[in-house]
Amino acid sequence: MKRAGIEENLLAILDSASDSKHTPDANDDRLAYLEAVRSACIVNENPPTSKMREAVFQILRVGKSLELITESFRLLNELDKRFPRVYLSEKEASESSHLVVVEEGWSPFLFNLENASRERGAGGRSISGPLDSLGFLQLMQELAEVANEGNLQALEIKSLRNMLLFQYLVNALEGDFLPRNRVYEETMNWTHLRESLLNMLLSTRRINYKGLMKDCLSIMCGLFDISAGISEDLESPDNAASKLSHNGNTASALALFELGNNACIALQKLLIMIMDLDMSRKKADMQGSTTRADGVRTPLMEIILDELTYDIDMLSPFLKNDLQVFNEPKWKLEIILQYFSKYTTRLSTRTRRSNGPTEDATTFSGVLNCFSNITSTRSITKKIKSDVVQVLLAHAFQAHLSSSSQQDADSISASKDEGRSSSLVEICENIISAFSNLRRTDAKMEILPIGKEALFTAATILSTETGAHV
Repeated sequence: MKRAGIEENLLAILDSASDSKHTPDANDDRLAYLEAVRSACIVNENPPTSKMREAVFQILRVGKSLELITESFRLLNELDKRFPRVYLSEKEASESSHLVVVEEGWSPFLFNLENASRERGAGGRSISGPLDSLGFLQLMQELAEVANEGNLQALEIKSLRNMLLFQYLVNALEGDFLPRNRVYEETMNWTHLRESLLNMLLSTRRINYKGLMKDCLSIMCGLFDISAGISEDLESPDNAASKLSHNGNTASALALFELGNNACIALQKLLIMIMDLDMSRKKADMQGSTTRADGVRTPLMEIILDELTYDIDMLSPFLKNDLQVFNEPKWKLEIILQYFSKYTTRLSTRTRRSNGPTEDATTFSGVLNCFSNITSTRSITKKIKSDVVQVLLAHAFQAHLSSSSQQDADSISASKDEGRSSSLVEICENIISAFSNLRRTDAKMEILPIGKEALFTAATILSTETGAHV
């Protein structure tokens, strides 16, 4: 009764603020509602009802002011963190994790076919309540339009709202997927992941999965270009002021830089979750846990590799670090290794040292081994342009160092540290050798800035590591 009373009182605040009304008074009522929900649920720790959460979600979806959409976005994330729908119960050290799913808990997604007939707006997107697969697809298409437009004049509150909406939806997918995937890794029970929001979103036949993934990659690179452009403008105040004055909405334009970066981070989260799901799905397939009802889906890694292979212009911005396009070390390195393996598998076998460990083109050492002599290096540069090779090697080296640093934090054994140092020295020597052989195959080739950075880093590490072991 207490929760019902709180819900009734709070929702009464919105009675005069319908979705179609965007007067100052209606917006004030919406802001008052958000503050009241925060006070009742976050401060006083009263679990929100589904109707209360849905009302906050609707404010995010229909809000026409920056204050409304940012406040509703922030509150939704706070509610999900404080009152999750899916979580792991506390356990003893000897026990496996136990997944708890609040069945009556609210979700921003709705995949039940019987609810697909609810009122829809243009393009088939639901204008009330949670989004279904078509609603999510339309959201991505609208983000793609913004990313492809690529100029400040195209900015409007709808674009900013869509970015925040997308970020929230990815947070919701992550909150549902991560605990499920952890339990799956412990129990190998595919049902946990089959019922995840992410799997249901990707498994629906109502959307073109490959098209959706290609949109994600396009949006990432498009938002990167926009953020890079704004960053350059902000470094030149006079130029920035001129452009922003034409836009007519300085606050929105400035907000886009931060929102664009955060949207790229959200896209990266989504891609990583899908690749993790693909890995778990592969294990489930091998164990015979999947059925025909699970359908067949092309692994995201294959889609990414195809896009990067056939659109070289996407390669550099996709891997670039400074504006958060795709910088997760583990998957970044794996993508580059898989890219190289399409051209170097046989070469790796032929150039392998007979007295060394077995290496192939799916390892970083194996890839570097392919550049250990002029013949194999020249063979690769006939298939991959030398500047592309430089970008790939430099980013792979960065990702390898980042991964090593993470592993290093967990290592306390002196013998392991010594072995790691030896391996790191060899990697650095091979990076320098690889760039040297690239130059020897093409005397006119210029080392790119990112290549010079990789060489400087390798030389610095060699100096430090070899000096420490003298």
